[in-house]
Amino acid sequence: MTFEHLIPAPARAEATQSSSFVIDAATTLWAGPGTESTERWLRATLGGALGLSLHHGSDGAANSLALRIDDSLEPEAYKLTIDGDRVEIRGGAAAGVFWGAQTLRQLVGPDAFRRAQLRPGAEASVPAGVIEDAPRFGWRGMMLDVSRYFMPKDGVLRYLDLLAAHKLNVFHFHITDDQGWRVEIKRHPRLTEVGAWRSRTRWGHRASPLWTEHPHGGYYTQDDIREIVAYADALHITVVPEIDIPGHSQAAITAYPYLGNSDVVDTEAMQVWDSWGVSPNVLAPTEDVLRFYEGVFEEILDLFPSTFVHVGGDECPKDQWKASATAQARIKELGVGDEDGLQSWFIRHFDRWLADRGRRLIGWDEILEGGLAEGATVSSWRGYRGGIDAAKAGHDVVMCPEQQVYLNFREDGGPDEPMPIAYVRTLEDVYRFEPVPDELTEEEAAHVLGTQANVWTEVMEHQGRVDYQVFPRLAAFCEVAWRSLPAPAERDFADFERRMTAHYPRLDALGVDYRPPSGPLPRHLRPGVLGRPIEGAPPNV
Repeated sequence: MTFEHLIPAPARAEATQSSSFVIDAATTLWAGPGTESTERWLRATLGGALGLSLHHGSDGAANSLALRIDDSLEPEAYKLTIDGDRVEIRGGAAAGVFWGAQTLRQLVGPDAFRRAQLRPGAEASVPAGVIEDAPRFGWRGMMLDVSRYFMPKDGVLRYLDLLAAHKLNVFHFHITDDQGWRVEIKRHPRLTEVGAWRSRTRWGHRASPLWTEHPHGGYYTQDDIREIVAYADALHITVVPEIDIPGHSQAAITAYPYLGNSDVVDTEAMQVWDSWGVSPNVLAPTEDVLRFYEGVFEEILDLFPSTFVHVGGDECPKDQWKASATAQARIKELGVGDEDGLQSWFIRHFDRWLADRGRRLIGWDEILEGGLAEGATVSSWRGYRGGIDAAKAGHDVVMCPEQQVYLNFREDGGPDEPMPIAYVRTLEDVYRFEPVPDELTEEEAAHVLGTQANVWTEVMEHQGRVDYQVFPRLAAFCEVAWRSLPAPAERDFADFERRMTAHYPRLDALGVDYRPPSGPLPRHLRPGVLGRPIEGAPPNV
């Protein structure tokens, strides 16, 4: 493998005339203070794939790998130096060292992405040279929805590995919704006893007449969550949990009917939703509901140390509030004007509540409606507009517009795409995504923390279907999130495609069931199951 086949491509890569470095049974590993997580990862992952022990060595020894912190570099920046005698990875902090190790893994070749050695006694070599690199954004993420279809813990841990292999550092974990509550809350056990399970599931888009007539569900125990968070931390990934309020809450209301608007709907008869779309069932604007969710968030804060906590805030229909005497009285009591003001009151309450505990609230761009809470950060999904407005108002933003980076949208317009959803978004479309809109000033653009790709799983019934939708487009996205690229029209997609020819074997070695460039394989097809294809493309802004 050469420097010309890396994804994401580094800022600077210079080959030298020195002989390649050969990793063999005599190669040692020295780790300076603060690099222990990468040391463990190299022994377990690279050492495991190559069948090598990588015994402890000394700094500067021949035939060695060396890891060290260099505080002259930015925290996630790294410098990888390779000659015939040794390899050195310097990082501005532990994360930078780890990203340098991920680059080294790519240079070793596809076999380095396997879990065990293929050919005993074989040696691995890496070309000599120097690579210097640093990310453009501090927030490089992927959101995974496990509420529509539950992904068992091992699958989540696998996706953390896949994010790390692509130098992504935020895992937005969508763990509650109308179709299932996926995290154990000890003070409210019915959230998982009842809310984690639905009796059947719509098969295909919500217009499909087909059903899978068997129960579906599952949840993560608190120890599962602690394991996921600890595993992510070792990979220098932050897990941001999402607990939806005040909409997307039917599973919670089914478990605890007093959470809903019981004066206008029979919440006692409610069930965990078995279809897709936007449920009309939303939380009641009462003090009891606030206390309930404060208890939920207390346990969530204990499980997730991330600075940011996502509260959803999207797609909250106001019909029940309009019909509810309780909600209307609440609007008058609070003086918030209307139902949009009532939603803003929900968000503002938890913005203050989280801030008092040293955390920050983030929500989808609907939280702008009715007035944005003082400390809130916006996930801009309905195009760029919400993010632009928030940044201009001095709020931080994560750009994830559906028109560019919703990976549940179809990658091709062909008739064989399984349950095709929305617009065609090809590998090239994702590669040409620009997270920072031109109309932002330099000061306003500084509020763009970064970007993430979103993966909603309504038509992804198992891990293989998630793989098919996510890859290879996540490889294009990771380059956009990491590199400072030219303007979209000027990007060299042909060069990226060339580098992808080396990346597909890495994905093969990782067991990723990606969409082949030639189209879906027979196992990917879902003939006769309705999707929701939409012709044309909406404007970018």
